[in-house]
Amino acid sequence: MNLPRLKFSGKLSTSDKLYNFFATLTGLAIFTTEFFKQVFIPPFEIREIKKHMDELGVKTFGIVSITGIILGLVLTMQSQPVMQRFGASDFLPAMVSISVVRELGPVITALIFAGRVSSGIGAELGSMRVTEQIDAMEVSAINPFKYLVVTRIIATTLILPILTIYVMVIAIMGGYIAVIIVENMNFAYYQSAVVSAVQFGDLIPGVAKTFVFGFIVGIVGAYKGYSTEGGTEGVGKASTTAVVLSSLIILIFDTILVKITVWLWPTI
Repeated sequence: MNLPRLKFSGKLSTSDKLYNFFATLTGLAIFTTEFFKQVFIPPFEIREIKKHMDELGVKTFGIVSITGIILGLVLTMQSQPVMQRFGASDFLPAMVSISVVRELGPVITALIFAGRVSSGIGAELGSMRVTEQIDAMEVSAINPFKYLVVTRIIATTLILPILTIYVMVIAIMGGYIAVIIVENMNFAYYQSAVVSAVQFGDLIPGVAKTFVFGFIVGIVGAYKGYSTEGGTEGVGKASTTAVVLSSLIILIFDTILVKITVWLWPTI
């Protein structure tokens, strides 16, 4: 697999930056194509996938838990004065829950996940590349792409939806904590309002697009790490650019997926 080489030496001109931009897009497309070629070819390395789901997903529960609680608290406390101004305080649980389930939960979780996981994958594979461990695997007749890349991408694709559902629940509970602080509302009413507001059609698009976000996090991190050049300095750049690029692509795809969702489910 021949990936385009980026220019790093010296001060980059405008043409060099433009070249790097299109080279990155081209390399990412080639890398993605290679993934889909090899993902259905045995062996499937199930044990490695489970290990990466634990390392990349389960160990992220701490940071996403804090994020979910703060998301619910801040959203509720910021929205309550506005809702109260229009005499719609009773609709506060519905507004918070729908906002979290449809958009804020999936996107915020994906960005947090990208910040922790995409940089980690980029740094780990980048270190293996510059220390020639990947080359050694190729010499040993081991397919490094299958073993190192495919397993990580599958793991991120599968674990992010689980994290997202968890964050949605935590954020809604955080909203209830904020409601107790700013409003005199009991839990039974809050729960009833949330259940009445959130429909199954709201949950499907929000969770479904996190499969795409998880794939983006895995493929970008793996691509930047696998194509690392320039020694330890290149590893640092790969880790940083993996976070920036994956976050940017997530936001772009979110815009596209929201439009598709509105087109497929116009009544949502």
